[in-house]
Amino acid sequence: MKADWNNWIWQQQKRVKSFEQLEKVLNVTPDEREAYAKSNEMFNMGITPYYASLMDPNDPNCPIRLQSVPTMGELTVREMDLEDPLGEEKDMPVPGITHRYPDRVLFYTTHNCPVFCRHCTRKRKVSDPSSAAANKQLEDGLTYISEHKEIRDVVISGGDPLSNSDDRLEYILSRLRAMEHIEIFRLGTRNLVTLPQRITDSFAEMLTKYHPVFVHTHFNHPKECTQEAFDAVARLVNRGCVVNNQMVLLKGVNDDPKIVKELNHKLLMMRVRPYYIFQCDMAQGISHFRTPVEKGLEIIEALRGWTSGMAVPHYVIDGPGGGGKIPLIPNYVVKREGKKWTLRNYKNDQFVYEEP
Repeated sequence: MKADWNNWIWQQQKRVKSFEQLEKVLNVTPDEREAYAKSNEMFNMGITPYYASLMDPNDPNCPIRLQSVPTMGELTVREMDLEDPLGEEKDMPVPGITHRYPDRVLFYTTHNCPVFCRHCTRKRKVSDPSSAAANKQLEDGLTYISEHKEIRDVVISGGDPLSNSDDRLEYILSRLRAMEHIEIFRLGTRNLVTLPQRITDSFAEMLTKYHPVFVHTHFNHPKECTQEAFDAVARLVNRGCVVNNQMVLLKGVNDDPKIVKELNHKLLMMRVRPYYIFQCDMAQGISHFRTPVEKGLEIIEALRGWTSGMAVPHYVIDGPGGGGKIPLIPNYVVKREGKKWTLRNYKNDQFVYEEP
C-alpha cells in the first residue's frame, strides 16, 4: 500500500472523481451534494488521494476542501464573469501558444491536472479532453517558438505540464534547449502541492540536463506545506532548480494576513520564494472566491517591514481581457514638494528624502 501511495501514476488513477468516492472520504453536506450534481458536467471534480487526505472530513470550510470540492457558489455566473478572463485566445498565433509579452510565451501542453482546483482560471479548457494538446499542436507550438527569435523565455503550462510523462516532457525541454534564442523556461505546476509524489528522483535528475530551469508552483495555504511537499521541493532545488510560488488570494482560504505570513515563512523554509499574490481572476463561476482589492493591499501592508523582504511577494491583478500583470502596492508617498519627498514607513513614521 505504501508503494502505491508513493506512486504518482497510482495517485492519478485513484483520484476522487465521483460523488460516491467523495462520500467515502468526507462527511458531505447537502450543499456539496447539490453543487456536485449541478456543476460536474461543466467542470469535473478530480482530487488525488494525497490531497484528499489533507482535507478535514468534518469541516466544509476547510481551506483544502474549499479548493477541491464543488460548492454552490460555482453555480453563480455573474454578468462580468468571462469565459477567457485573461484573453489568452486572442493572443494565440497558433493553437497552444499565447504570445502577449514581447520576449516570452505561454505554451499549453496538456488539459489534465492532478486536482481540478475549483478556482481555476482555465475552466474552459482544463479537465476537457477535447482541449488536449495533440502531437501536431505541440509541434506547431515548437515551430512557432523556433521561428520567433525575440522569444527568450517559455512558460510551459497546461493544465499541469507534469501530467505529461517524463519522456514527453524531456522531448519538449530538449527541443527548446536546442534553440539558441531560448534562455530560460519555466514549468508552471501545482504537483508540488497536490501530487508531490510526481517529483521523482529520476524526473528531477532529468531536469539537470536543461538548466536554467525555473519551477513556478501554487501553494495557497500553510496546510499544504507538508513533509511530502518539503521533500518534493528539496529534490528539485538540490538539483539546481529555482522554485517560486504564485498564491491566489481566495476568500475563506487565505484572505488573512496571518495565514499569508505563515505560508510565506514556511515556503522560505522549503526554499520556495513567494513570488506573486494574484487577485482572483474574473473567470466564470468563481466569484465566491473573489475578495475586495483592498484585502490584497492590506495583506501586503501587513507583510512589508514586519517580515523579511523575501517573504513579500508582488500583489498583481491580471488585467481582464489580456492586459497582463498589473502590480498594486500600498501608497507610501505622503506628499511631494518639488524635489522633496515625504514618505512613510511600515510603522507610519514619516521621513523626508530630498533629490539632489
